[in-house]
Amino acid sequence: MGGDHAPREMVRGAALAARALGVRVALVGRIDALEAEVGALPAGDAAPAGSLSLVAAASVVEMKESPAQAVRAKKDASVVVACDLVASGRARAAVSAGNSGATLAAALLSVHRLTGVARPAIGIVLPTAAGPAFMLDVGANTDCRPEWLAQFAVMGSVYAEALLHVEQPRVALLSNGEERGKGSELVQAATALLETAPVRFVGNVEGRDIFRGACDVVVCDGFSGNVALKVAEGVGEFLFAAIATEARRSVRGRLGGLLLRPRLRPLRDRLDYRRTGGALLLGVAGEVVIAHGRSDALAVMNAIRVARDAAELDVSGTIARRLAGTGATSGEDPAVNAPAPAEEATART
Repeated sequence: MGGDHAPREMVRGAALAARALGVRVALVGRIDALEAEVGALPAGDAAPAGSLSLVAAASVVEMKESPAQAVRAKKDASVVVACDLVASGRARAAVSAGNSGATLAAALLSVHRLTGVARPAIGIVLPTAAGPAFMLDVGANTDCRPEWLAQFAVMGSVYAEALLHVEQPRVALLSNGEERGKGSELVQAATALLETAPVRFVGNVEGRDIFRGACDVVVCDGFSGNVALKVAEGVGEFLFAAIATEARRSVRGRLGGLLLRPRLRPLRDRLDYRRTGGALLLGVAGEVVIAHGRSDALAVMNAIRVARDAAELDVSGTIARRLAGTGATSGEDPAVNAPAPAEEATART
């Protein structure tokens, strides 16, 4: 029930996933609204028989609500019920395009952290000149400790190996300089931990070098990651809009635009959040995907694809095994002590 175009695009995306991916999807929300949308699907867009089921959830966590308070108060909220399905084993993964802070809180409440994980992190895939790179955290933890960044590095490395098929992924810390000793106190303290962590640590990376393919995994606190991500999104949108505006200024420009369009379309698709699908919440004992708040049916289908792949590859279980014995653990309860997630985080990225 979450997202700017819910529940219509959620239902259409679920039906598309059922047809294209061969998965079964449980739609969680207000039954009357879901039944109406399922019934309104055109014959050619309907899901195969038995591939969609409806699960009742009476309430919804709105974007303006405090995530932790809303999740505690609304046990019947759609995102809480969806995470309960994962926790009970009735579903292999959960996908939400709603309040990302509520998705994080619901996952902590129902699915729980992996043993030894101090804080879950939200990670996203970025396009680079050398292939995709994975960046985390991009919004779950505004303030971090060095040992949390070390855990993020391990979790990000597992993701890059399992879902991006990168052998021995290069892990770097986001900083204001590539030299050792540069960066904040947090970055400098995390460097010493990463040098002994079970990852291929290659040092610091500057923001400009991420898109050159300098590393496969970018580790940062949630505040820096969210800011870097939003700046990158803004630059990308500006450049494509500027190119389109200039191309329309003259007949020659319009002709050139027509010639370039086939070449630019693949690049645009690489930058299109709808094709990325969603961001996996790493560090919880199950697969939970946070989709873009503006998700349409295509974006929802691809978010479900990310969830399916993560479940089939047992990403959470692999992370648990990799973290065991690394020493970068904490006994804190993030459901109680975690800082508030950055507003909207990847639900809007």
